[in-house]
Amino acid sequence: MRYLLFRVVFLFSFFYVSSAIASKEEVVVEQNSTKAIVISETNSTLSAEELLRIEQEKAETLRVKKEREEAQRREQERLREIRIREQKLQELEKKIANESTWNKSYASYLTSLEVRTNLDKIKQRIKYLREHAKSISDRDELNALISKESILTSQIGKLKGDGGAPFSDLITPPTIGEVEKITNPFDIFTGFSKIKVLNTNFEEYKHKRDSLMNLVILLRKENAIYEELAKLDRSGKYDAIKNYKKVQLDRLEKALDTMNVTLEVYQKRLEIVETEINEGIEKQIYRLIKIGSAILIVFFIFFLLKLVVKRYITDNERFYMANKIITFTNFTIIILILFFSYIENAGYLITILGFASAGIAIAMKDWFMSILGWLVIVFGGSIHVGDRIRVDMDGIKYVGDVMDISLLRMTILEDITLTSIMHNRRAGRIIFVPNNYVFTRMIANYTHNSLKTVWDGVKITITFDSNHKKAMHLVKEITKKFSKGYTDITRKQLNKLRQHYSLKNTNVEPRIFSFIEPHGIDIEAWYLTNAYATLTLRSVISLEIIDAFKAEDDITIAYPTQQLHVNMKSQKPIEHNNEMV
Repeated sequence: MRYLLFRVVFLFSFFYVSSAIASKEEVVVEQNSTKAIVISETNSTLSAEELLRIEQEKAETLRVKKEREEAQRREQERLREIRIREQKLQELEKKIANESTWNKSYASYLTSLEVRTNLDKIKQRIKYLREHAKSISDRDELNALISKESILTSQIGKLKGDGGAPFSDLITPPTIGEVEKITNPFDIFTGFSKIKVLNTNFEEYKHKRDSLMNLVILLRKENAIYEELAKLDRSGKYDAIKNYKKVQLDRLEKALDTMNVTLEVYQKRLEIVETEINEGIEKQIYRLIKIGSAILIVFFIFFLLKLVVKRYITDNERFYMANKIITFTNFTIIILILFFSYIENAGYLITILGFASAGIAIAMKDWFMSILGWLVIVFGGSIHVGDRIRVDMDGIKYVGDVMDISLLRMTILEDITLTSIMHNRRAGRIIFVPNNYVFTRMIANYTHNSLKTVWDGVKITITFDSNHKKAMHLVKEITKKFSKGYTDITRKQLNKLRQHYSLKNTNVEPRIFSFIEPHGIDIEAWYLTNAYATLTLRSVISLEIIDAFKAEDDITIAYPTQQLHVNMKSQKPIEHNNEMV
């Protein structure tokens, strides 16, 4: 606004002076022409001295005219130069306005200086009024000044340059902070992220420096133009703004010098930090290579062990257990390698395991109990992979073969059994049984240790007038015939089982029982059969018994029957209360 006011005043003065000079020159020209006419008219009557004087005056008039024309030309040239520089100033002002960050910061700094100056004056006035206030108007002024002081004090801290140098927040570099050491592979990603953040902060700070450098270059050009304008215009109207711009340039140049030094120091510090992080990353990568090599060697060794076990162990159960032991040992060694690679002090490992065990025991009781159950199952030998077991869970019975025993659960394939037919009416499901069920649920093993057979039985009812002795004899012969192979196998298995358990009753022959029931005589035959195929032999023996009983005339199979007696003799209707019944 000040610049525009100066320019309007200058243009008005220029037009006024030009018009005055032009009017004076016209009067002089008219006077000279009049004199020339008079001289020409009186030339014939003037002496030589007078003619010489007239010629000298004429020459002097021409010289003055030329000097004035030259002065006017120089004035016009000076004004043209001023206009050219003012146009350049306008272009520079537009470019300087683009650096809004630094301009706003400097304007805020100047505002803070002005506010602090006003605040000092207010404090002095408050001090004076507190000592000399007598009238009500003085007290009102004092209260108003105190309120104003409170407002200015609370607001001045939000402005730039609060008691310090201008641009303090812009020239202060980002904080690098403490760099944590890279002690494990996960810190590698943290290190790369830290380097990326530091480089980003450095580029932002460098961009601020470049922006400030560009602003300083523009201000230097602007100050040079103001110096030229001050020489061209000696009226002094450019002196104030020239001094203002010079002060601004000085402060910005000091800020630029500070940023150049700070940027150099910050860059060296950043290089040191990046070197430390890169060294930590290289160390961890080298450690990972060593650990990976060790793990690959362990995998290769145990892979060869599995090949040996597969080649020389033919029993499926032993092969499965050996394979499980090899796998468990393999992963245990790998975990120990990882632990001892990243824990410098072995005492830390004991502490971690102690806290981990306490946490598992409290927060994950079921998992902890399942792991204990797995230890009982594997090392106790009560259940093996391939065994047929029955599990009671939530009132439902599941019978199937154990396919896998993991650290937390057993996996069972449900088979078609008498339980499936009589109760579940479903089979073929995969049942997952938590290992902690060995402590809290009923689990029956049909094929424990070397036993592969179980007792099964069929029941058939005959009438009371049947020959029950013959019927029992037929049933016994049939069961002996079809279960003989399983009886011999069981006898050998029980002899081996005596080495581990105390067995009193080792009778393996089929057993026939008879019971009197309200609707007939029940004959039950119990025999040994394959634990994995009980229904097959049960079906065969049942059909054989029925065929044998049907072939005998004195044996009748009893089953629930009803007799219906119908009286075909008709009766006449009976009259009762005048009605036919």
